[in-house]
Formats: sequence, structure tokens, C-alpha cells
Amino acid sequence: MPLDAIPCPSAYVVDGDTLRCGSIRLRLLGIDAPELPGHCARNRQCAPGDAIASKGSLIDALRNGRVSYSIVTTDRFGRYVVMAWAGRANLSCWQLQRAQAIYKPRWDDGGLIATACVKAPK
Repeated sequence: MPLDAIPCPSAYVVDGDTLRCGSIRLRLLGIDAPELPGHCARNRQCAPGDAIASKGSLIDALRNGRVSYSIVTTDRFGRYVVMAWAGRANLSCWQLQRAQAIYKPRWDDGGLIATACVKAPK
């Protein structure tokens, strides 16, 4: 976790790849998690899996410590796309290591998640 990471004292899990930090929506970099029921647009191929389990996994990750994030970019919906941590656990890597999200190379600006997850302890 970088020294300039932004603290998020009020993290709330929206789904398996999205958090709220107060009123700010944060999209985890480089991953796509299953959509909650009714949230997958008809023209989109959504990530496979159990959305409730994916959300639960991210909730479990928050038990690792305080949440912080670094902004990488913004997406077409105006959300910050971030590298985020709970304690020392990278949240994108957490979800990938538990098969609760799929890796999306084209969503991984600079290969940051690919690099982080290779180094991340299991």
C-alpha cells in the first residue's frame, strides 16, 4: 500500500467489485465480479458466479483492517477506479484469489493488479 493512499473510514460494500467511501463510489481496478440480481444489462456479458457470495467475500476482506485506496482513473460512470486495501490485503487480489471475480486485463491500467496479485501472499 502506498504512503499516499487515501483513508476510507466508512467503507461500505456495494457488490463484489464496488465500495462506497462515504458518498464516493470506488470501482476496484482490473476485476469484474458477478452482478447482483437485476443489475446485469441485457446487452452485456456479465461475470459468472454467485453475486451474493462475491459481495460477502469482499465484506470479509474488510475485516483485515482499515480501508484505503489510490485513484488510478475514472470510468465512464464517473466512479473512481482504484487500487484498494483493507489493512495490507489488496482487495482486487483478494477477490481473484478466492474466485469471486474475474481478471479483466483491459481494465487493469498499467498491469497494476497483475503485478500486485503475483506478489500478494495467499
